[in-house]
Amino acid sequence: MSLSTEPAPSRPSSPEIGALTSEVLELKRRRNAILLAHNYQLGEIQDLADHVGDSLYLSRKAMETDAKVILFSGVRFMAETAKILNPSKMVLLPDLEAGCSLSDAITAPQLRAWKAEHPGAVVVSYVNTSAEVKAESDYCCTSSNALAIVRRIPEDKEVLFLPDMFLGDYVKRQTGRKNVHLWPGDCFVHTKMRPETVLRMRKEHPGAELIAHPECGCSTEVLPEVDRVLSTDGMMRYAGETKSPQVLVATEIGILHRMRKVNPSTQFVPLSPDAVCPFMKKNTLEKVRDSLRDLRFQIDVPAAIIPRARRALERMVEG
Repeated sequence: MSLSTEPAPSRPSSPEIGALTSEVLELKRRRNAILLAHNYQLGEIQDLADHVGDSLYLSRKAMETDAKVILFSGVRFMAETAKILNPSKMVLLPDLEAGCSLSDAITAPQLRAWKAEHPGAVVVSYVNTSAEVKAESDYCCTSSNALAIVRRIPEDKEVLFLPDMFLGDYVKRQTGRKNVHLWPGDCFVHTKMRPETVLRMRKEHPGAELIAHPECGCSTEVLPEVDRVLSTDGMMRYAGETKSPQVLVATEIGILHRMRKVNPSTQFVPLSPDAVCPFMKKNTLEKVRDSLRDLRFQIDVPAAIIPRARRALERMVEG
């Protein structure tokens, strides 16, 4: 999938949002559908969703739902995950071009070749991977449970961690394990957040706390400057609890919408206002409406892949 960085589509006006919201609510009722939205989605989609959260939280909600249709407003690997966990349900994605640079960073043949170089190694794949890569993995993880997953693996076992090298480096440092091998992949949005950006923003916002996602290119290189390294779910818990007057947030800016709602007394400032994922922003309220109305775009995963990929995902959800 090409890594297009075309600008996000124009946003609808408030009256249009109101009309679209009414349409989506009626279509959800008629289709017996549930709307899951990632933290990086547009605010108007988050406000309408049944559940908003990170990949782990939304995977759990996908497993729990009785709805016949799961509309996943996120990116393709998330919709594939929901389909693997719910093979009998219809899973929809509002825009098929909603991809992920991390998911594109490694293919199943590449992983098989890497495994052949390290026989007996345990493969831990970040959830930001294709269904085919998940099927070649022993465990999946998210940023919120990557440490717990790796710590569960016997210390004498080699670990192949993929595809995010920054999250993998953070896990390697925190666990102190020397036998964790990293795949050289990254999220092109988080990689833009460099140590020099951290140091500059620290000077511009003295006294502000700084929280960073472990995918960030700055998260391990300037750890003393980072107050907390948190998953998106961890960031949301922190946002609801902090009394700090100002917090610098190093992740995709979509999460600021929820942060400001749960804690309007704290000023949440993006470390980089350019930290916008063009893939996440491909989903719009109009596309959510169209997806439910026309039952497009349906996500399918080959039947032969589902049992193997599901095993790795179930270990993630349990962890």
